[in-house]
Amino acid sequence: MEARAIAKYVRISPLKVNFICKEIRGKQVDEAIAILMLTPKKGARILEDVLKSAIANAENNLNLDRENLYVSEAYANDGPHMKRWRPKAKGMAYPILKRSSHIGVVVKERE
Repeated sequence: MEARAIAKYVRISPLKVNFICKEIRGKQVDEAIAILMLTPKKGARILEDVLKSAIANAENNLNLDRENLYVSEAYANDGPHMKRWRPKAKGMAYPILKRSSHIGVVVKERE
């Protein structure tokens, strides 16, 4: 059995969040929350909220035991880009992509 939670259209680059996702993949959920609480990055706060939501989904909707849960997947996929333009020399324009992410966490129960 697995429970999942997804935060969509989060205004942070997926590259920044994927570094933090690598740290918690495969860890037991309480250990993963401790890692995220001690990580001083904006992406860690967002990922912590998504992980807590996935744990709540597992406990309340699927009646899984929190002690046996681990993070089987943690990912940050590309969301839509906001396109902005900066002026450059000789009348040209330079594109700026303000990236967004779809952040997801899947927790499973150990056998």
